[in-house]
Formats: sequence, C-alpha cells, structure tokens
Amino acid sequence: MKEYSITVVKTNNPNILKFETNHILVHRKNYEFKNIDEAKNSPLAQQLFYLPFIKTVYVSGNFIGLERYDIVEWEDVKDEVAQQLVEYLNVGEPIVIEEDTDKPIAVTVYAEVTPNPSTMKFVASKKIVGSTYEFKNIDEARNAPLAMALFQFPFVKQVFIDENYVSVSKYEVAEWDDITMELRELIRSFIADGKDIVLDNATAVGKVVQTEIGQSETKIEYDDTSKEIIAILDEYVKPAVASDGGNILFKSYEEETRTVNVVLQGACSGCPSSTFTLKNGIETMLKNMMGDKVNEVVAING
Repeated sequence: MKEYSITVVKTNNPNILKFETNHILVHRKNYEFKNIDEAKNSPLAQQLFYLPFIKTVYVSGNFIGLERYDIVEWEDVKDEVAQQLVEYLNVGEPIVIEEDTDKPIAVTVYAEVTPNPSTMKFVASKKIVGSTYEFKNIDEARNAPLAMALFQFPFVKQVFIDENYVSVSKYEVAEWDDITMELRELIRSFIADGKDIVLDNATAVGKVVQTEIGQSETKIEYDDTSKEIIAILDEYVKPAVASDGGNILFKSYEEETRTVNVVLQGACSGCPSSTFTLKNGIETMLKNMMGDKVNEVVAING
C-alpha cells in the first residue's frame, strides 16, 4: 500500500491552499466539486465537505486544492486538514472513481534538447509522478516500470523522472536522430496505457526540507545558513535546471571553509557546461545574496 505524505503549498489566492502529495492521485483529468452532490464520484471530496468551511474541492495530478469560506483562516486549520488527508489516503480509500478506465489516457509527449548533449528531455502534457526519481542502472530501476522499459534499450545509460518529464541519458554508441522517436513513443504509450510509472516502494530523491505531514522518515535538521541556501536553490535555481531536464540537491554546508556542496542530477549530471553554470551562476548568486557566508560551491554528479 502507498504511504502518503502531504506538503501544504500557498497559492496566489489566499482562500485556496494546495495539499500536494508524493503520489499521483488521478490520471485521466482534473476535477472540481462545488458541493457534496457534485462529489458523488469522489468519496474523498464528499468527506471534505463535512468540514463546514470547505467551499470547493479540486483534485488534479498529485494535489488536492481546497477553497475555504471566510469563517476560518487557513493558518488555524491547515495542519488539521492535512493530517485528515494523510489519514484518509493511507488507509487506501478511493479518491475519485474515474470513468472510462479502459480507454487510453489523452497525453502528448515531445522531445526537448538539453545543454547536456548526452541527455534528452521528454516532456508529457500531464503530471506523471509526484516526486523526483533517478535511476543509474536497471537494478536501481526495479521498482520503476517505465525506467525498466527504457533500460531494455542498450544505449540508455540513466533515467531521471520528475513531475511531467523524463530525462534519458545515452551512451555514445547511438545518435539522438536515430533513437529519439522510438523513446518518445515508448514513453507516450506507457503513460497513455495507464501503466505505473513508479511503484509504491520506489525511492524518491530530493524534497528533503519541505514541511511534510505524514512522512515517517526522520528529517535532517539543518542550521539556519543551510536553510537559507536551500531556500535560494529551491526558488531561483531548481526551476531553471528543471527546464533543462535536471535537478540540483543541497548536500551540505561547511561552515569553516564556507563551502556549499550540491548534487547534480538528470541532464545536469556530467553536463560539460555544468561547471560553468555552477561557478558563474549559482556560486555568484549565493555570494551576492549571502555575502561572506559562501566562498565556493562544489558539485557532485548524481
């Protein structure tokens, strides 16, 4: 059975909060329920409407969006709501009873080049995972059916999966012009057939500092400087590297040498331009924003 955790995320609308989960909740479409009658196909939404301050329930991909009435403030109830969601999800109760489950899921996938010439990014038109996953070989991919399928190709070196894309790194024996179409079609048909991208016991990477409710793992306690570095990486750096099919993880901060250690994943790992980006982008940004707390950024390929 899946083990769910919830991350509470603010939106631009102060009346709406997103409760993000580490697993995909619905596969076929997005759902909006404005009252308990409209929620007849969603046992989860029906239960939420028993909370008198819930105005609208949204279910999409890996999150539940909730709009409140003004009788309460989210700050007073968000933790309780998140805990209720975790408890509901972790007993395996249905979320939305989706119809037409025998029909292919409508999805498109396009290939996108990355700064790393050995890595191609395949972007889906829908969210496919709720966490980040990296697989360096077929043994590591035993709990990830899509990665296992990709490793059947002898030229596939590594697979990185995050949100709505798959980054595939290849060996030099193959050229992208000869293999891109085949890889794209495999990924598209895998998603369209509703197959599991990853299994419940697949190990996710990253997202170590967000406040999660329901997560049984012991979280690392970071000092204030590390937390500041992580916040900067999350806000300014991760979106940029994700657009290139990669990821960056904070590893450690060495106070004596003022050195920041990070891990590069996906297209960023082994990328010829990653050192330049590190020194002239990330390192400069951290120095400008944190002053003399940072002297150097050192990267480890994931």
